[in-house]
Amino acid sequence: MIVAGYDALTGVAIIKLGSGVGTLGSTINPFATVIASNAANVPFTDGIILRIVMLILCWLVCVFYVMRYAEKVRKNPEYSIVADRRESNEQHFLKSRDLDSEGAGQPIEFTVARKLILIIFAASFAVMIWGVSAGGWWMAEMSALFIAASIVIGLVSRMSEEDFTSTFVDGARDLLGVALVIGIARGIVVVMDAGKMTDTILFWAEGAVDGLPAVGFINAMFGLELILSFLVPSSSGLAVLTMPIMAPLADFVDVPRHLVVTAYQSANGLVNLINPTFAVVMGGLALGRVPYNRWLRFMLPLLLILVVIIVALNSITASL
Repeated sequence: MIVAGYDALTGVAIIKLGSGVGTLGSTINPFATVIASNAANVPFTDGIILRIVMLILCWLVCVFYVMRYAEKVRKNPEYSIVADRRESNEQHFLKSRDLDSEGAGQPIEFTVARKLILIIFAASFAVMIWGVSAGGWWMAEMSALFIAASIVIGLVSRMSEEDFTSTFVDGARDLLGVALVIGIARGIVVVMDAGKMTDTILFWAEGAVDGLPAVGFINAMFGLELILSFLVPSSSGLAVLTMPIMAPLADFVDVPRHLVVTAYQSANGLVNLINPTFAVVMGGLALGRVPYNRWLRFMLPLLLILVVIIVALNSITASL
């Protein structure tokens, strides 16, 4: 993205909003939709049309939002939210060989070797998806896959042994700070659970939604899941924690249980776009060298638009 004339925030937004909106509008996500549906005692295919509509609308809004920002930055770099970090980000991501004497990015030749590297990079993710979904892989196997891919990439790019090892160590050094950030973010959740604070909030939440009309119930449920998602960023953890309690309450106000599942997953996906206790958010921002306060500044208008879409769709469905 930097080489193409954009900024680091654009690159981060493409990755995080793409994956985040996919989670927000999950259709068959086994770690969110399926677990929550099982806990609510409904088939995970119930409500899939609503989720598809939600996914498409939210995705289109995010595409427009990011492209609008990116085009502004390309035409005038001073509009970048991270404009003051432009030079340091170019130095970090492009390295000195890709910069001219003034520190501006130079066009990089798309050689055969670089094409092969991109193919290997993409193929690694394809293999990872197969391994996780069908091969029973998890962290150890995925780590081994990417180490093997990095060695192959080193051979394709004809790096010397010294260059390869020094580059590998530099990459590991960049990840050390990310690992510390992830540990701190996870520690907040551990303290909340150990202090039984999450249980107290959940007990209060159950009483808050009891007896509300259908539209009020589903929107109150969405709001409560937003709050709880800050405390329990794990989608599967939040599903197991809240669905057995919240889903049966829907029966008393004639709201289908699958709509409670949709309210949960959309709330969790929305919050985890900015959640400071979510390792993916803090780790991704650290890797992209985008300060958290700048990410919030970029995201807040978009979050308001997404909330309006989600609340409108949930309310219409609840009133039918």
